[in-house]
Amino acid sequence: MTTQVSPKINSLGDWASLAFKKYFYKTLKHEAEVLKDQDPEQLHQMRIGMRRLRFAAKGFRPVVALPKAAKNQRIGKIAHCLGGLRDLDVLLEALENQYKPNLPTSEQVELDKALQKLLKQRHQAFKKVQKILGHQSYLMYKQKFQEWLDNPIYKDVSQLPIQGVLPDLLLPEISQLFLHSGWLVGVEKENLETSDNHNFLLQKTNSKYQVIKINNDISAINISDAEEERLHSLRKEVKRVRYQMSLFTEFYGSTYEAYLKDMKELQEYLGDIQDSAIIRKFLENIWHTNIEKVLPNLVMQLKHSREKALRKWQVLQRRYLNIQVRQNFRSELLRPLK
Repeated sequence: MTTQVSPKINSLGDWASLAFKKYFYKTLKHEAEVLKDQDPEQLHQMRIGMRRLRFAAKGFRPVVALPKAAKNQRIGKIAHCLGGLRDLDVLLEALENQYKPNLPTSEQVELDKALQKLLKQRHQAFKKVQKILGHQSYLMYKQKFQEWLDNPIYKDVSQLPIQGVLPDLLLPEISQLFLHSGWLVGVEKENLETSDNHNFLLQKTNSKYQVIKINNDISAINISDAEEERLHSLRKEVKRVRYQMSLFTEFYGSTYEAYLKDMKELQEYLGDIQDSAIIRKFLENIWHTNIEKVLPNLVMQLKHSREKALRKWQVLQRRYLNIQVRQNFRSELLRPLK
């Protein structure tokens, strides 16, 4: 059942509308500059707006009745197209400005060949962005979303006070994050009779405790392709939680802000791990060979970047495999400010 009456002040519906308005207008603000294709930051900001709008549409699905043309799936298609172009921009920027200046001349020449191919891929990706932003479906999405903002349609649950339902919105998201298998990438397990070590998750089995230990020797961690994919999937979950939490910062205090900061850093470090793998795979697809032979110094730089990101990731991995940290996080979400 849906209604077209305005929700109570400070209601769940209020905050849904505020989130949609903020991120919808953020995307529109950067659209014209994205089509000019002169400043990569414009694309980055529009992509962020679309991503956050998408997560808001998903998170507030029980609260609002969006028109079909403005639902999560439509937003996701547009965001995916923008993301493809943005990913190429990130790859180009990293190779050109982060890695190339530190290479010997011979490797810079070889890398330039890869950069030319990357620029061709980017040209094709930009044409796709131009096409989707000029398509009738995108114009209809903007029209319908604006109509909804002008005259929002809510579901009955929208009338509930926001403070009373925040835990119900946030806790399922956190639970899904904590249950992700990506947290266990690069860990070792061993059974001990007892353990007073509270730095790890403990599970009692037949009077024994299974203790999860993290391998601190970065060079010894051999992450398979499947494990790389698990970390990539974990990053998506972290990003979803971060965007959801960021909608409600004024209802919590400094502890909440600290957890949100952790989510931002987790997203960054897991992204850095993934970027190193993406660059290597891209270059291997160009030369169809082991790139240690063609770009040995670049390979070494990629290895160091990956190890640096892994070290940073492991600090937060260890923190969030701590059962007390998890319990404290859940408890914080149960106590929004009045």
